[in-house]
Amino acid sequence: MKNLFDLSGKVALVTGATHGLGMAMAKALALQGATLVINGHTPSKMELALQEYAKEGIFPKPYLFDVSDVAQVAENISKIETEVGPIDILVNNAGIIKRVPALEMDPEDFRKVIDMDLVSPFIVSQRVAKTMVERGGGKIINICSMMSELGRDTLSAYASAKGGLKMLTRNLATEWAKYNIQVNGIGPGYFATEQTAPLRVPGNALNEFIISRTPAGKWGDPEDLAGAVIFLSSKSSDFVNGQILYVDGGILATIGKPRD
Repeated sequence: MKNLFDLSGKVALVTGATHGLGMAMAKALALQGATLVINGHTPSKMELALQEYAKEGIFPKPYLFDVSDVAQVAENISKIETEVGPIDILVNNAGIIKRVPALEMDPEDFRKVIDMDLVSPFIVSQRVAKTMVERGGGKIINICSMMSELGRDTLSAYASAKGGLKMLTRNLATEWAKYNIQVNGIGPGYFATEQTAPLRVPGNALNEFIISRTPAGKWGDPEDLAGAVIFLSSKSSDFVNGQILYVDGGILATIGKPRD
């Protein structure tokens, strides 16, 4: 049974893995035996990230490139395949968010979110899948969101992108299943990261809302994503395709709970 989750000998690329949930999932893959490749866009952030990985004895192969740029993606995926090896596991995690009311949002900002959060996963998946087809299979995991299912004020662009990413996941799974490529998604809920630290304080309205709205009654720990990403990256999910696994403490399962 242990072999079902073993990633030894596999090459895993995680985009946007210099911080936050991307880093947490990347660490999980490495600790499960995968040869880890991480993508980022900013040299200073990459340097800090490598120091953070090293604290746990993880030494990923770093590649700096813009996942929304077709030429950069093609060039760097080719480098990875030559310098590290063919990619067995791709986690499309890189993304951005712009919180602006729909009536006030600049259409160019809307397009930027769509390009990064929806078009980029397509660009990277398409390039990586070409080699996966030649080799007879692979795993692609798109990091979706609860906003793949729900709307929320100020998130029109992000929710549009993540809703589209859910359907892109299902369509790629449909097209590529015949090549033994499984394409699935993970939809994180609200997690305790460095970015959310300012919100996670007593008395903060959003903090109180999330805790009261989540059946588990707390923010998720980034490590809570480890099992999901390992499962979808490993042999144990070989007949799982086109699914979105929500790791949200139960938020999507309920209309909420009354205040005490």
